[in-house]
Amino acid sequence: MSWRLSMQCFPSLVLALSSLLGALALLQLSLYLRVPSRYGKHEERLCRPRGRLPARCAWFLQELPSFLVPALLLALRSPPRLEPLGCRLLCCLFCWHYFYRTFIYPFFTRGRPFPLQLLFFGTLFCIYNGFLQGYYLIYCAEYPNDWCTDIRFTSGLLLFLLGMGINIHSDLLLRQLRKPGEVTYKIPQGGLFTYISGANYFGEIVEWFGFAIATWSLPAFAFAFFTLCCIGPRAYHHHRYYLKTFTDYPKSRKALIPFVF
Repeated sequence: MSWRLSMQCFPSLVLALSSLLGALALLQLSLYLRVPSRYGKHEERLCRPRGRLPARCAWFLQELPSFLVPALLLALRSPPRLEPLGCRLLCCLFCWHYFYRTFIYPFFTRGRPFPLQLLFFGTLFCIYNGFLQGYYLIYCAEYPNDWCTDIRFTSGLLLFLLGMGINIHSDLLLRQLRKPGEVTYKIPQGGLFTYISGANYFGEIVEWFGFAIATWSLPAFAFAFFTLCCIGPRAYHHHRYYLKTFTDYPKSRKALIPFVF
């Protein structure tokens, strides 16, 4: 008995799932543009959720499906090979990012305990998006033989690497603000934090728009748009928090885009 998946591409399914992801992005924007989501530094000003998990455990559980679902789709693909460029893009970009977010980032984070409600919805999203990106790139994506020399691929790849580098470096700077066991917030310094309050968010947004350009796919652009609508407002609320909490916070810093916003 073969456990390999014999699937085919259904463009209508890709369109429906991508459209739903875009709608969820607009919903996120409408919900959290005025009021921040209830975790981290913002839960002090709102009602505290009752059920919470340690940050390291929560981040691991939430991010795992984004790595595991496409990895399983790749492993169970029939025939099991990485010859199509879409499979290699999925493995080398999307799975690479989520390998870091799942198996490296959680074990260094020093964040506060994470609300179970947000963990539940975050995990559902990671399953959904992991399937959408994996399904499209494995079963639907078709690229010409010279795609790796196309300006869309090369520019997108550079943006992806730049964004990931900014994201990882910014996370490192944030971790260095706290000693083990500390939960207080301090003013971030160095790197892009010199110019914006949400340097880590800016890096992740750049990263996923780079992925969208490199793959030139509707699911990837829908995901990049969702990322912008989800963590863009959070950067804005972080910026307001810093300005309100720290009287010596640099007034020249912007929230998300250097020198602009």
